[in-house]
Amino acid sequence: MPFSFHSHSGQFCEHAKGTLEEVVQEAIKKNFIMYGLSEHCPRYREQDLYPEEFHLKPSDLIDTFTAYVHEARRLQQKYQSQITLIVGLESETINSSSSTEALCLKSEHNLDYILGSVHHVHETPIDFDEEQFAIALKKSSNDEEKLFEAYFDAQYKTLKEVKPLIVGHFDVIRIYRPNWQLTQTVWEKIQRNIDYAIDYGGLFEINTAGWKVGLPDAYPQRDILQLIISKGGRCTISDDSHGPSTVGRDYDKLYKYLKEMEIYTLYYLDYGDDGKSMVVKELKDALEHKFWDQWT
Repeated sequence: MPFSFHSHSGQFCEHAKGTLEEVVQEAIKKNFIMYGLSEHCPRYREQDLYPEEFHLKPSDLIDTFTAYVHEARRLQQKYQSQITLIVGLESETINSSSSTEALCLKSEHNLDYILGSVHHVHETPIDFDEEQFAIALKKSSNDEEKLFEAYFDAQYKTLKEVKPLIVGHFDVIRIYRPNWQLTQTVWEKIQRNIDYAIDYGGLFEINTAGWKVGLPDAYPQRDILQLIISKGGRCTISDDSHGPSTVGRDYDKLYKYLKEMEIYTLYYLDYGDDGKSMVVKELKDALEHKFWDQWT
């Protein structure tokens, strides 16, 4: 039952499209059995708003997130006979309070999981547009190595403080520097982060959005994915959809990528026997699942 645990909707995210219900309906149409809803957690300072959100206030984002949770739980009940939805959030790592904010939101709203992502370095978005990336780079003394180091240090902070069940788009920092060669120092930080996530049981998502932005592979790129595999890391898959039209985006490429990387076992989140807690389950011979018939 291939799945996705990373999604957004235009109803609750300014850079996505469509309603959350339309996203769920499309996931059902494309025969997903498990689908994770993971809208962005709100930002609590005006300086952390994305350019697309400048017409809003942090309080608006908080209200929007609350509305998202209510709608997600409604859809979970409405479509429970057709699909298993789990409700979570995609975290931010912006400043020293970001981890606490994400954990508090999870507790307050009784969420199922946290998708641990990093979108900021030096409190500046690095995957929103090239202009913002350039600002983050400038704050790193225009030194790509320092920028990459800061990104993976921020990721390590998230892993240590939040311990997200799923590690989101591991190397999204490569979005505007796809050909930059990882240095030994950066590579050591990558290994550190992989080891830490493996130790606490996190899953590494193979995120098809890498192809959307023109990278050769899904996130993470194959050098990092090979390292994850060699260390025994457990992988899941995500479409990082931003509306109904991108549900299952590039899963045809994903099938081929998994096969090329010889990944035949995938892992996914599901409810435990108590019907509340999240557990990690294994899907062996994942590429043999009938789900892939529509993509191959």
